[in-house]
Amino acid sequence: MKASQFYISTLREAPADAEVVSHQLMTRAGMIKKLGAGIYSYMPLGLRVIHKVEAIVREEMNRAGAVELTMPVVQPAELWQETGRFDKMGPELLRIQDRHGRDFVVQPTSEEVITDIARQDLRSYKQLPRNLYQIQTKFRDERRPRFGLMRGREFIMKDAYSFDRDQAAAKASYQVMATAYRRIFDRFGLTYRAVAADSGAIGGDLSEEFQVIAATGEDAIVYCPSSDYAANLEKAEALAPAGPRPAAVQALSRTPTPGKSTCADVALLLGVPLVSTVKSLVLATEELGVAGEIVKTRIWLLLLRGDHDMNEVKVSKVAGLDGGFRFATGAEIEAHFGCKAGYLGPIGLKQPVTVVADREVAVMADWICGANEVDFHLTGVNWGRDLPEPELVADLRNVAEGDASPDGKGVLAIERGIEVGHVFYLGTKYSRAMNATFLGEDGKPAFFEMGCYGIGITRLPAAAIEQNHDERGIIWPDAIAPFAVVICPIGMDRSADVKAAAEKLHDQLRDNGVDVLLDDRGERPGAMFADWELIGVPHRVVISDRGLKDGQLEYQHRRDSAPTKVAVSDVFAFVTGRLAIAALPTL
Repeated sequence: MKASQFYISTLREAPADAEVVSHQLMTRAGMIKKLGAGIYSYMPLGLRVIHKVEAIVREEMNRAGAVELTMPVVQPAELWQETGRFDKMGPELLRIQDRHGRDFVVQPTSEEVITDIARQDLRSYKQLPRNLYQIQTKFRDERRPRFGLMRGREFIMKDAYSFDRDQAAAKASYQVMATAYRRIFDRFGLTYRAVAADSGAIGGDLSEEFQVIAATGEDAIVYCPSSDYAANLEKAEALAPAGPRPAAVQALSRTPTPGKSTCADVALLLGVPLVSTVKSLVLATEELGVAGEIVKTRIWLLLLRGDHDMNEVKVSKVAGLDGGFRFATGAEIEAHFGCKAGYLGPIGLKQPVTVVADREVAVMADWICGANEVDFHLTGVNWGRDLPEPELVADLRNVAEGDASPDGKGVLAIERGIEVGHVFYLGTKYSRAMNATFLGEDGKPAFFEMGCYGIGITRLPAAAIEQNHDERGIIWPDAIAPFAVVICPIGMDRSADVKAAAEKLHDQLRDNGVDVLLDDRGERPGAMFADWELIGVPHRVVISDRGLKDGQLEYQHRRDSAPTKVAVSDVFAFVTGRLAIAALPTL
């Protein structure tokens, strides 16, 4: 490919709304152009990257025995109503109507459609297992689209769905996909972690996320450096402290804390460690009547150590809170505690509340909490003596660096990551809701056991840039670079020798399966080099009259600080030696 035949449009400055590096660099490199909030055109350079990502995914999915199909972007609402997600999914699900007033959705994912296909075609256990996948446009009406392709509204995703006869077979299919995903992400050439995850709104109980490690990542990844344990922050378990609760030493005391409404401020005022304080979080659940009216509100008091943060996913699994909860209103807090937030605690309540203590708090002694009186806290609080034992004890908090690893093999560390893939075991969540059955070996109908497996095709290039860039621009891994090699001839329009050498090397590389671009635009060397450093092509060969007279060309990897002189006769072998050609997809 010659640059004069391609579409290259670089910018000196990033747009003002580009907050993260990947958004800035993809825009400046001419890979994407914004059309609307969270909606982008994929320009030729960016589309080449996307196609290379798709090629690797497609090869490995096919290798794992999955079969490709394509499902509609616009789907009838009736299918989504069967599973209840038409109403439950909320405003992220874009709902539309056709000219006849019939309801449709713009797909954010395709569990309903694939289940409908399976219930029509897969009649017998003899047709199982099956795994069907698509690489297709999705739309999620994000409330706040941002970060370019990292959190757009329209995006491309690979979603696959497995169908099996029983739980054991479904888990075997899950493991096949989990292994395939590791091959896929290994081939991308990115540093990543596969972490245990919560299944969220899609459902299921066996789940892993694939996270590209990057300092700018939105997700916190918890791992143990001395073992294989890894999980996302939502999933990582905070172990109960070892040993019994210490004996009470202090007397209960009402202590003035004027103007100090946070645990940190109280600890500083009293000259005590923050870990001796307990914070109070007040939640509410509602019981609805047949007409959807609220017939009963229940107030919950969650107690966490002062230095810990509540984990909403874990809280949502506590019995009684698993049907949905909200934070209590100011009026509800005043009615039950007789005090405003900031000075709340479990002693001296005006009305009963359900007390749930975090595991850590349940074994604390002589702790500090609000006195349910402005400007006062209670010190020397002890379970059993000053208040009843908690009604419920659960893991309510985010883990912290230095916590014991759940596998018992060390302590936990935390780093940032960007989720680019997710595998779920769904069980019968969708097949049961849609009455999707097959005839088992015993001749009786049974629900399909399902799994689903996603990769963010357009998010992945952005994640790769967040992990691989410098002050000059992008540094693509070979496997997903828009071009693997760029040839930069200096004065090609003025020197027949330079032109001949450049075209000869270009043709050699192209004919041997290398994805190469010859920059024949006639740009000055500085501008030409700046473009390709911004765009991030990993391998560059510079050809000049001076070098040719010395029998040498210059090779430089995008990560190299200086070029390497290579004999003209050796340059083809040298460049191809730096490329893992067999592993690279070509377009």
